[in-house]
Amino acid sequence: MIVKLQRYELTQQMRDYDAMKDPSERRYVPYLMYFHRVDFASPSVNTDRCGFRISTGPDGVRASAAGHIPPGPVRILAGGSTALGVGASSDSNTLASLLWSRYAPSAPWLNFGSYCFNPTQEVLLLTLYRHLLGDIEEIVIFSGINAVMVARLPEWQQGDHGAFFFCGEYFEKMAELRERSRKGSRFFGRRATSAATVSTLDDVRTDVPTLIGSATEATLRQLDIWRRIAGPDTRISYVLQPMARWMHYDLCPEERTLFEENDRMSELGPWEKVFASVATTDFAQAYATALRVGCEKQGIRFVDLNPVVSAAATERDWWFVDRVHYSDTGHDLVARVTAEALELA
Repeated sequence: MIVKLQRYELTQQMRDYDAMKDPSERRYVPYLMYFHRVDFASPSVNTDRCGFRISTGPDGVRASAAGHIPPGPVRILAGGSTALGVGASSDSNTLASLLWSRYAPSAPWLNFGSYCFNPTQEVLLLTLYRHLLGDIEEIVIFSGINAVMVARLPEWQQGDHGAFFFCGEYFEKMAELRERSRKGSRFFGRRATSAATVSTLDDVRTDVPTLIGSATEATLRQLDIWRRIAGPDTRISYVLQPMARWMHYDLCPEERTLFEENDRMSELGPWEKVFASVATTDFAQAYATALRVGCEKQGIRFVDLNPVVSAAATERDWWFVDRVHYSDTGHDLVARVTAEALELA
């Protein structure tokens, strides 16, 4: 029997996003580890020759980092999958596109968002593709959740630069290569190690001060690199992204349906149980405070959009397609309040 998913009934565009991030089609990239499929085409999401999502501006003008870039300085919206625009029904409804076409249209906004990037990968993306761009007028880093999620991974996966999504696969393959080398060694008496390569729910970190400290340190370290790469004339802002469980927020019927279905299908269990230590407004407020202090020391503007969006949202409005990503209505609201809070217009 074929089960119809409410995810595809209520949010048909999610089929395109699922195809874009299909693990069997995952594109591995040196230094970044992975990035989007190149020249991916669908009704909802499209990428250029390097995997950057297309932005749409006034009169339907299109731009991307490795595609067409209009003359003059550009603006960059960076971050994880929320910055990428997962959940938007088309390229024109992402945050970058809405800023360019409606709320801050003085310069093109290029989409530097990506699925499953930690703070190090976010800045590496600009490092590796900076040569494609001219002058950068503004950078808005719209992020925060991924830094927390990878901070939960165990200490042995953190290394010098923090853990990253799918790092268990990396450690597993590296262990296989080491074992292969041992078997072919000229030396006798070496034994294979049985070190863990993939973490489980039993060994993730849950201590709140540890998680906030780890996520904040990784973020602030990379913000200093953003500044050095962008140059002194580029204005840089960090926006702590709105997330359903980081706000005082009553779900609408569609959101309840989608969230409950996601919990039933999850191999890990209900989202709010698995991520109980971080899925609270108290966590978000403490995290925002730590980020704000660090950003002020670096001269980077900081905005926590969770209380702003929470004040604007009602249970009659459908803002989220899941707990992290927005509907078209949500994208429009978040783009507008971002432009207002940062005075982008």
